[in-house]
Amino acid sequence: MNRTAGTVTYDNQGRVVLVSGGVSGIGRAICEEFARSGADVVCLDIADVPDQAPLPDGVEYVQGDVRSPDDCERAVRRAVDIGGGLDVLVNNAVIQPVASYVPVDEMPTELWQRMLDVNLSGYTYLARPALKVMKQQGSGVIVNMASAQAHRTARGVAAYGPCKAANLLQARQWAVEYARDGIRVVSVSPGTIDTPLVRASLEAQGGARQLANRHPLGRFGRPQEVARAVVWLSSSHAAFVTGTDLEVDGGLGAFAAFADPYPLTPDES
Repeated sequence: MNRTAGTVTYDNQGRVVLVSGGVSGIGRAICEEFARSGADVVCLDIADVPDQAPLPDGVEYVQGDVRSPDDCERAVRRAVDIGGGLDVLVNNAVIQPVASYVPVDEMPTELWQRMLDVNLSGYTYLARPALKVMKQQGSGVIVNMASAQAHRTARGVAAYGPCKAANLLQARQWAVEYARDGIRVVSVSPGTIDTPLVRASLEAQGGARQLANRHPLGRFGRPQEVARAVVWLSSSHAAFVTGTDLEVDGGLGAFAAFADPYPLTPDES
């Protein structure tokens, strides 16, 4: 018997949202969800917007690199210019090159530093000017996109996992620091989400079928599912939620490493 699922809608008219890494994947879905609910969205990304996939109405593209404090300042200024303030910052820009799936003793120094610069320092560089604006206005929400790998680890993720764990603690520290300024800070830890970043590294992670089967729900998540969690966390419905993490991971975090794997059906094996 099919039962009707509940739905939730949000009104973000008059709110200004800044999303890093918003051209594709989870970041793009976040931009789309906020724009759909009426927010003015600034998408900061180093990548160009593909001609075949323009950003939706309500999303303004700003090209920049989160490794550059100047670019981060410029993106925050643009958000303020659009709407007179900044209500939500989503730190999402991230890299996980296939070449990074190695033990730490095999990790090239240049790649290690690049991942730290983007995945860790980039979050701080964008939060600094955003927090200054939010303190002045007495309100704001920051969402750090972390990962299931922030909570538990595996072989071959010597840089990515530690960076994501640091993103969790960044959010908690900022939440404590700025709680009395009217600012909430949270993190979101997705499991495997069907994005170009994940697709590029599927072989290194054991293949699509095996990777999906590690999640109790038996599938990859969809970018929109993560985006809707971010929109909720950024809303007044989550007004008493700060300094914590929401795992949007299909049950991955609850499934013990020593548990029997789920049987694959013949067309999945």
